[in-house]
Amino acid sequence: MSACDLFHSFLLLVPVLVLLAFLLLVPVLVLLVSVLLVPVLVLLVSVLLVPVLVLLVSVLLVPVLVLLLSVRLWLRNRRTIRQARDGGCPTVAFFHPYCHAGGGGERVLWCAIRALQNRYAGITFVVYTGDRGVTGQQIVDRARDRFNIALPRPVHFVFLKYRALVEPGLFPRFTLLCQSIGSVFLGWEALAELVPDIYIDSMGYAFTLPLFRYLGGCGTASYVHYPTISTDMLSAVRERNPRFNNADYISNNRFLSAVKVVYYRLFGLLYGMAGSCCDVVMVNSSWTLGHVVALWRSPNRTSVVYPPCDVAGFLDIALDEDVDRKRHSVVSIGQFRPEKDHRLQVRAFKRLVDRRGEEGLRLVLVGGCRNQEDEDRVLMLRRLCQELGVAHSVEFKVNISFEELKRELQEATIGLHTMWNEHFGIGVVECMAAGKIILAHRSGGPKLDIVVPFEGGQTGFLAEDEDDYADAMDRILALPPAAKLQIRRSARQSVARFSDQEFEACFLAAMEPLMGTLAR
Repeated sequence: MSACDLFHSFLLLVPVLVLLAFLLLVPVLVLLVSVLLVPVLVLLVSVLLVPVLVLLVSVLLVPVLVLLLSVRLWLRNRRTIRQARDGGCPTVAFFHPYCHAGGGGERVLWCAIRALQNRYAGITFVVYTGDRGVTGQQIVDRARDRFNIALPRPVHFVFLKYRALVEPGLFPRFTLLCQSIGSVFLGWEALAELVPDIYIDSMGYAFTLPLFRYLGGCGTASYVHYPTISTDMLSAVRERNPRFNNADYISNNRFLSAVKVVYYRLFGLLYGMAGSCCDVVMVNSSWTLGHVVALWRSPNRTSVVYPPCDVAGFLDIALDEDVDRKRHSVVSIGQFRPEKDHRLQVRAFKRLVDRRGEEGLRLVLVGGCRNQEDEDRVLMLRRLCQELGVAHSVEFKVNISFEELKRELQEATIGLHTMWNEHFGIGVVECMAAGKIILAHRSGGPKLDIVVPFEGGQTGFLAEDEDDYADAMDRILALPPAAKLQIRRSARQSVARFSDQEFEACFLAAMEPLMGTLAR
């Protein structure tokens, strides 16, 4: 090979050699730059930016801290003035913006106040309420008429102006978050009006707890009927199941469902932080206990206190065999709220009518209306009855008295409940105490705590969808009188553990450590 050929071969190898050198040297150079240059850059950023960030934080945070400290001192001073005016008498306040409603949550409120008043003398009890259209005496009278509860001493009321801030109708989007923010403003209004010694949230507004504890310096307690967010709600969104709080247009859209999952996770984190600052936590069922402990992470301060059910008030309803009964009524007890799913009741009743014929069958919907939104829901249900052709077989009993409720239960054969993941189910217990055969949703409190075998005997039935409910009602009506009577007896005996007396004993035991701080 000539020298010329060697030279040409070398020229052809040069690009290859350059490429190999590039491939070998570049990673080494990058590594060297990373080792040498990055620390220098980090140092420069630290030297230049950290002072700027510290300055910004100081400018923004210090005034906020000063403001919060000033507010705290102002509130403490207001409490000192109030205590001096009341002769040193401590104050226990319940936050219950809808105390004039007639639901199970209100029964808990009045039984709790009655229990504390009977146990502790020399303490003033206050209820923060947004029911501005009525007087305090009218609220107390309604509690007596609806729940058969008479308070041993007067209770004071602080009437709040801005309850609309927690109305779900005000926030068609991001309802949970917006309601929670609204509850903080409503809680601030309550705290500014009166600074109590102990604050009890009895309606589930957890975001008010940090406000009263850290700004008001109050002892805090909470009775949780239903967690604002739960893993079941998260699962429903993740699995894209339509629910009353998961609209079809979201469940049908993968992207919107993913966004809502992130939203729920972030909200759950905030909800857990708010609830974790509570001194005493009471929940109404095993189902609620599991969710609250998972979110609030305070198992040592959390206990199950079953809500009070007027078991004794229904025991005078006779347990006779309905051998010759020609007419059967199905009674539902529950506030007219969307989660109660009254639409399912009407549709299931329609299927039952299609099977058995309309003669001798009646559906009675008993419940309370808290506001215009609930009243509109009743009108919607009436229209649904018209559309399905069962309007003359369905009756609505809105905001009725306790005596009228008993009359309806006395005539009933079946007690109906359809709420998915009902936190407890006071209406379920009332039906069982009245000796009615209960048909409840196979979830939540009814499944875990109430409609469970008692001494080996069946206490009721569970269902999930329209067909399930229609099938179960059909089976119940077809049972022999003796079989019905046995189920009714077992159901009545099983609910003794949900009496007013049991609630008061458990509630007082849970509150005793916190109430003991008032004497120090």
